[in-house]
Amino acid sequence: MNLLELAPVRVARWEQKAERIVVLRPSPGCRGWRTPFEWIAHALASPRLRLDEIGSFAWQRLDGRATVGEVAAAVRDRFGAAAEPVDERLGRLVRGLHRERLVDFPGLDVTRGRP
Repeated sequence: MNLLELAPVRVARWEQKAERIVVLRPSPGCRGWRTPFEWIAHALASPRLRLDEIGSFAWQRLDGRATVGEVAAAVRDRFGAAAEPVDERLGRLVRGLHRERLVDFPGLDVTRGRP
């Protein structure tokens, strides 16, 4: 499946501070955490993920309706050359958010056993 064709949806709580987004990481007891390693990793990580300007702009558009490709186009329109390479940068962001269970891919995650 092509990441640019998927429409991720935010599943974590978040706050807006000025124009920046702060994503609140869920505790390991939430959303199907399975191993002691995940508890340790969570304890060592910051409970808040502070996104930069481009990440904050993208986060606000991860609503389950816009595809990653559409969000990339919006980032490109807003930030121009400063965001390049947009597809790679946004791909890393979305994969990282998904790995941290902060966004889901509706339909896809259900088939892979994620709640």
